[in-house]
Amino acid sequence: MPPTLKSAVTYSHNEPPDASQLLELFHQAPWAKNRSLDDAKEMLRHTDLTISAWEGDRLVGFGRVLTDFIYRATIWDVIVDRAFQGHGVGTEIVQRILNHPRLTRVELFWLCTRRPGFYEKLGFSAKEQTGMVWSRSKNGRLE
Repeated sequence: MPPTLKSAVTYSHNEPPDASQLLELFHQAPWAKNRSLDDAKEMLRHTDLTISAWEGDRLVGFGRVLTDFIYRATIWDVIVDRAFQGHGVGTEIVQRILNHPRLTRVELFWLCTRRPGFYEKLGFSAKEQTGMVWSRSKNGRLE
């Protein structure tokens, strides 16, 4: 059921969500639908900061950060439950990441996305494309 009031959704950065709840969100997205519970648990263990969105005890949004807390931070896995999309949840998650007290010294935030328009509205720029990708599934092992 979609939210009726903006106040119906609350946000947390204290503890990451349970991996099984997160997996339910991941399975809604083509880019994350094949993720496993064990891998999600391991990913959460190695994540520096998470922001989660809740309607009661239901996880409805998530984003995470890997960072050195000074120079660089990378935003990953921003996802919102389909029923809650278009209600500002994703925007709020990204803004809470950018304004998080532990990240105030970070000079550059970086992200990979298939939805550049959403992030450009939040001040991200695609003008400085300097990223490269190496894919294990396409390249196999390094000798």
